Amino acid sequence: MQQQATYKQLTLITPTAAMSADVHGGRAKCLQRLIRLDMPVPVTVALSFDAVREIALGRMPDMVDLMAPFGDQPLLSVRPSSLDPDWGGPGAILNIGMNAECHAEMAKTVGARAATALYLRFVQSYAVHVARLDPDEFDLPAVATEDSLRAMLAAYEFETDEPFPDDPAVQLAEVLRSMARAWEGTTARLLRQAKGAPADAGLGLVVQAMALGVGQGECGSGVIQYVDSTTGQRRIKGRYLGQSQGREALGDVEGAIYLTRDDRGPSLEEHCPDTFAQLVAYGDLCRRKLREEMQVEFTIEDGQLHILDAVRVQRNSRASVRIAVALAEDRIIPREEALMRVEPAALSELLHRQVDPTAKRDLIVRGIAASPGAAAGRIVLTAAEAQASAARGEPCVLVRRETTPEDIRGMHAAQAVLTMRGGVTSHAAVIGRGLGVPCVVGASELAIDRKRGLIIAPDGRKFAAGDVITVDGTTGQVIVGEPPMLEAALDGAFKTLLDWADEFRDIGVRANADTPADAQTARNFAAEGIGLCRTEHMFFEGDRLGVMREMIFAESSDDRRAVLDRLLPMQRADFQALFGIMAGKSVCVRLFDPPLHEFLPSDKQGLRDLAEQLALPVADVTERVDALSEYNPMLGMRGVRLGIAIPEIYDMQAQAIFEAMAAVGNAGTDIAVEIMIPLVSAMREVELVKGRIDAVANAVRSKTKTKLDYHLGVMVETPRAALRAQDIAEYAEFLSFGTNDLTQMTYGLSRDDAGRFMSAYVQQGVYVEDPFHTLDIEGVGELIAIGAERGRRGRSDVVLSICGEHAGSRVAIEFCRAHGFDYVSCSPFRVPVARLTAAQSALRDRMKT
Repeated sequence: MQQQATYKQLTLITPTAAMSADVHGGRAKCLQRLIRLDMPVPVTVALSFDAVREIALGRMPDMVDLMAPFGDQPLLSVRPSSLDPDWGGPGAILNIGMNAECHAEMAKTVGARAATALYLRFVQSYAVHVARLDPDEFDLPAVATEDSLRAMLAAYEFETDEPFPDDPAVQLAEVLRSMARAWEGTTARLLRQAKGAPADAGLGLVVQAMALGVGQGECGSGVIQYVDSTTGQRRIKGRYLGQSQGREALGDVEGAIYLTRDDRGPSLEEHCPDTFAQLVAYGDLCRRKLREEMQVEFTIEDGQLHILDAVRVQRNSRASVRIAVALAEDRIIPREEALMRVEPAALSELLHRQVDPTAKRDLIVRGIAASPGAAAGRIVLTAAEAQASAARGEPCVLVRRETTPEDIRGMHAAQAVLTMRGGVTSHAAVIGRGLGVPCVVGASELAIDRKRGLIIAPDGRKFAAGDVITVDGTTGQVIVGEPPMLEAALDGAFKTLLDWADEFRDIGVRANADTPADAQTARNFAAEGIGLCRTEHMFFEGDRLGVMREMIFAESSDDRRAVLDRLLPMQRADFQALFGIMAGKSVCVRLFDPPLHEFLPSDKQGLRDLAEQLALPVADVTERVDALSEYNPMLGMRGVRLGIAIPEIYDMQAQAIFEAMAAVGNAGTDIAVEIMIPLVSAMREVELVKGRIDAVANAVRSKTKTKLDYHLGVMVETPRAALRAQDIAEYAEFLSFGTNDLTQMTYGLSRDDAGRFMSAYVQQGVYVEDPFHTLDIEGVGELIAIGAERGRRGRSDVVLSICGEHAGSRVAIEFCRAHGFDYVSCSPFRVPVARLTAAQSALRDRMKT
């Protein structure tokens, strides 16, 4: 890269001038490219970042040198030229150089009305944006007249105590000084830093001769783009504001006409076919040579076309994917570059409905964006109400203080979920992402009045059950009513891009899927298998919850086994459906994990209903529920501890898995099954569970005369399991790191409650990011790295993966690739994001070598 010292602070843009976007900004460099393509760009001078910094400090460039290329009595424009156009900058100032003499001369050629209108616009722009005067004093008149011009000049003199400057050099110097200082202002700096600009980002300026687009013959100005910024499809669109002799034939003496024949009304294509053809040719030239879809600003002066500027077409996520794919398919850019041009987050937007960005939003409350997409529905406050609403065909939003496993059926029925408590790895967030249901959690400023069926907004407004609200899980906003939506957009370009991603990524991507429906979603998104099937979610379906409660109240092992025998065929059918959908791929089934109290009611009505179901006194049921409660259930009897203390549960699940394997195997379906033991912390736990599972497998083999190939592994989610991975790997063929619980235990943070104070921690720099949202490489990552290294020491061919909610993120994927992991497993709707992220990570590494 050349040193900045080799570049001049003032540079006349020519095809061979020494210029760089890093020194002069993207707009200046783009104008040079247009000139190199022989486009009719007016004379332009670029001021470097250093020159503009000097101007902001009061050290002006040599104005004689700056104005020399433009000749006598020039009319000029000044536009910003930052490195990235998304960083913004001060607005353009046009018609610099207008004064009484220029006005008089221009009136002879373009007419008094047009000349006066240009002068008025310049005085207004200069007064408001350069002199910083009150805009209300400089409103443009409805009709440009000599009297209105004199009045505006008088207003300027009254407000400043000096006449409006006539000298073009003085005008230009003041414009440059104003724009340079505006860039250095605190507000402007904070705004561009919010868009990703570094704190010391520089601003360049381009000074360009005006091509007015007024005069005799065909004249006008316009903007043209060659692709639809919403869909990404090739289509000419834009606007043209023109005046011409003979325009009466088009039904418009002075004003806007269309660009193409395809639009209704008069068009530039019909009226000036040669000029229109030139514009189309320039668009194609930009696409091929600049390797991008561009928007071109142009003027026509007495039939002569001038190209003033070209910028990258602004686009939404859908258009971004389609444009990148089209450029690669036309061999303008390589596939690798097309992949790098699309933000992975853009794919997430395409998978879900979104609130139209142009829609007005009446905000109720803002929470944590936990599951992307947006949906509207009537407020319901219980899972039962959500199911009843769905049965009536009425979309609903389930609003809870926090969700529990018992709410899963209601979450299935709801269009969206809103909770007062929780963070990005809370129950509602995890299940919402798995279901693809928009979800906002941690909306702690919202209150629920269950007795009156109300939710109360922070501003005191009350919304009753049945009122329509919209949950935007992409932004974390909850909105009144139902604003316009943009539908999900999965088209051929989406699939093509992900097929290309699979060619370059070097790590597997699986899905966390708990039901056949989840598995089908994962299959549709081309997941390479299931990396985590949380079997406990199956127990909340249909009548299974009642059977599960009977098992919990059973007094002996035989009684528990008798009840579980009723659950066995249901679990077997679940697994059989799951294996059938994932034919030819791997399925990792996690054995039962949650504490038993999650299956029991906590309210009085629920306890009465359970007592009636079990034919027991309410007092006995209440006593039993109290006995099962724990001070800290997330660290209590759950996971492998349940499997050892109440082995009948794991026995039943293992039998269901193996019988389902036998059934699909006899039907000719190839399936690779992995069985995962949760919450392990000691080798002996694995040894005990493995012995029982192997015994069940042998019994099913004998009974079915079927070969059962399976792998047994553990979910590493306690710090001790990571530290003792070498011992554990002796009995485990794979180690899958559950980063949700591992983060919780490493930090000593409740993932459900941390949202209450996490934003304050991040704002004050205690944590760089929410560790439940972004994998903590320094702490949790070190434990994972230790566990991986020690696991390989215990078993050289151990399979390593991450299956927590971090798994689809760039940080986690890059970490896993760096440490040689085999795959990541994330929510089904994050699979496309993970596939693209993994490809980009591999390509970035390739670029470094």
